Amino acid sequence: MKTITDLSQLDLTKRYTYADYLLWQFEERIELIKGLIVKMSPAPRRKHQMISNRISTLFTVFYNDSPCNVYYAPFDVRLIKNKGLANHEIDTVVQPDISIICDIHKLDDFGCIGAPDLIVEILSPGNKKWDEVNKYKLYEENGVKEYWIVDPDSKSVKVFILKADKYELVDYYETEGKMIPVNIFEGLVLSYDDIFRE
Repeated sequence: MKTITDLSQLDLTKRYTYADYLLWQFEERIELIKGLIVKMSPAPRRKHQMISNRISTLFTVFYNDSPCNVYYAPFDVRLIKNKGLANHEIDTVVQPDISIICDIHKLDDFGCIGAPDLIVEILSPGNKKWDEVNKYKLYEENGVKEYWIVDPDSKSVKVFILKADKYELVDYYETEGKMIPVNIFEGLVLSYDDIFRE
């Protein structure tokens, strides 16, 4: 197959696989959701980047001497629920803002294959519904144990945990002075004020 250098060369109504995705060499950021191309928001705003950096740093310090690894976008996560492991069988590739992966066997030179333990998505004006509805369902059905949705505009954090294959809202944080624990990792607690300070 030929290398694709511009998104306009692709039929956006067609379904693709990770094997196709590996041939794409264009600047636009995209995700592949059940075979369909989804364009990502343009470069994140300053607040988005600031919050992502703060959360990533706090996670990285905590996991410094741990088998768990912290990754931030762009970082490919191939979700393989009910799929084979071959590139031509995988039809979903996402780039979460922050991922924590504790199973080293899920990592290869191309990213993560399988569900991360924890995913953090930071909302942008153009992707709020996508992260709160579509990504929520996608991460739930693929077994991501904990999912955080961080909203820079409302200065809030929604924390969901997977129980019996369904997400439950653990808490909704929107108040200064609150501490936000990571439910699946004992001892990891983030300060609301550290995340949202100007």
